Amino acid sequence: MTSELERISEIARAAGSIQMEHLGGQRRVEHKDAWDIVTDVDRMCEEFIVSEMRKSFPGDDILAEEGERPSGKASRRWIIDPLDGTINYSHGIPIFCLAIASEVGGDITSGVIYDPNRDEIFSAERGQGARLNGRRTAVSATASMDRALLATGFAYSVHREDGLTNLDNFGRFARRAQAVRRPGSASIDQAWVACGRVDGFWEMFLKPWDMAAGACIIAEAGGRVTAFDGSPFDLYGTEILASNGRLHEGMIQVLKKRDS
Repeated sequence: MTSELERISEIARAAGSIQMEHLGGQRRVEHKDAWDIVTDVDRMCEEFIVSEMRKSFPGDDILAEEGERPSGKASRRWIIDPLDGTINYSHGIPIFCLAIASEVGGDITSGVIYDPNRDEIFSAERGQGARLNGRRTAVSATASMDRALLATGFAYSVHREDGLTNLDNFGRFARRAQAVRRPGSASIDQAWVACGRVDGFWEMFLKPWDMAAGACIIAEAGGRVTAFDGSPFDLYGTEILASNGRLHEGMIQVLKKRDS
């Protein structure tokens, strides 16, 4: 692990400590819309992470969920989710994390996901492999859908009225896979694909901060990340399909059935 990734990991651990310190306390909750919320801890963590990143990497751009936006003038952009799994957090459910990734020229070059409940830090740099708490980690070897454990989520698109809710995909995968889980944190879902706990993950209408770190870590762990149809993954797009690679074509076929 380079000194740069070590520094990002230090910042992530410190932000995770803020989350744990305030877990279970009285939260101030704001509604971005009827279902999308932000807590005072989201904002507290973002302020801390952004401040530390600016000290450590002056001149770089920052894109963060709760308001920090890039100038477009720097060659490198840091993409930050200060608290992924906010609804879980607001209810005291211990499935949440934070994610930090770097993007250069449209390519994701590094990623860190920290789960403070299990004190697990997933990290990767392009071309250097993926690690869990400093030790090499890899995707699973599961090759058949009927033995696969998959994960997904619904973001806030489940309330859409145009039918693009992911519920149909969920139903098809639930009938094909061994099981499907919906933990409530897209970054944790992706981290678990990278370490082999989950064999595949798909979701719609996520934001760059929900996907950047996870996509990097999965790829470096030997997995595959694309759009639903197998075309190249677009960090600023609306779909992510991630798997151990062995299940990828089968998952593409299930997702294609939406159009049939």
